[in-house]
Amino acid sequence: MYTVIQFYFRLPIFLRLFLTVILSMIIFGMVIHFIEPSHFPTIFDGFWWAFVTGSTVGYGDYVPLSTLGRLLAILLILTGGGILTFYMATISAGTVNYERDLSSGKVAFTGENHLILVGWNERTRKLVEIIHEHNEKEKVVVIDSSMRELPFRKTPVHFIRGNVSDDDTLVKANIAKARAALITADPSKREEQADQAIIIGILAMKGCNPNLEVFAEILTERQIINAIRAGAGEVIRSNQFMSSVFFHEMYRNNTVKPFDLLLKILTEKQFHEQEPPEEVIDSSFLEGVRFYAEKKVVLLGLIKEGKIVINVRPEEIITANTRLITLLPK
Repeated sequence: MYTVIQFYFRLPIFLRLFLTVILSMIIFGMVIHFIEPSHFPTIFDGFWWAFVTGSTVGYGDYVPLSTLGRLLAILLILTGGGILTFYMATISAGTVNYERDLSSGKVAFTGENHLILVGWNERTRKLVEIIHEHNEKEKVVVIDSSMRELPFRKTPVHFIRGNVSDDDTLVKANIAKARAALITADPSKREEQADQAIIIGILAMKGCNPNLEVFAEILTERQIINAIRAGAGEVIRSNQFMSSVFFHEMYRNNTVKPFDLLLKILTEKQFHEQEPPEEVIDSSFLEGVRFYAEKKVVLLGLIKEGKIVINVRPEEIITANTRLITLLPK
């Protein structure tokens, strides 16, 4: 008996209240059945009466006629009605608390094969938009320590508030079952400090999930090797890219803005990676270009052994293990 009581109190409060309501209604239903068996011929009839009366619905199809039955009804209204009301109020309060905890980043993520983004800023916000435009079913978890609340209605992500170097935060993000992670630089820190925090974050994530594919934004060139040593699969050198943009914008002599054109192509999702169709397997790259040209698609390059090759030799053979990079028409 003691074990049963221990098990009962270890249950979630919603389940405990639900079992209490059901048990109370069954007891009242059984008692009224034995008090007035002619008017309540089955225990289920008594249970129905108890539930309708306790919830204050009161259909009136079953009404106790004896004095003892009416006293039982009064006791039911005082106790059973209170239990039902408390149960509904607890559910409502629990729902509100859950929504509040969800928006403030306190609820753990239970999905699998998801993408983790560390650091919430304008870049990651735009990245989330592009990801969901490309694949609405992609599950994204955002880890950030500076933000108190994430606008869930506008941003389809699961928010975890905390530091990426803390195990509790990573467990809440279910990093053990994550597919990949991206760590972005904290704009509020100096470049050296931001890079050091990223490297510590890489070590923490790889420690929890050695198979996790980690992409890291590194601001200073001398920290690139440390990020790779920590376990980053790819290092994004955002400062170098932006410096190239600044240089080309300041010294270009033509009216065409190449980086605007590249950004437009990327955001319009014209680039596509795919497996080679049977028609081009074991054919040369030049034959592949002609094959796609007939379909009004541009064959840009190949991905072989994990490496992207854009300047492909015309005689290069397209194998079954090769992936193609194509530029789709608008």
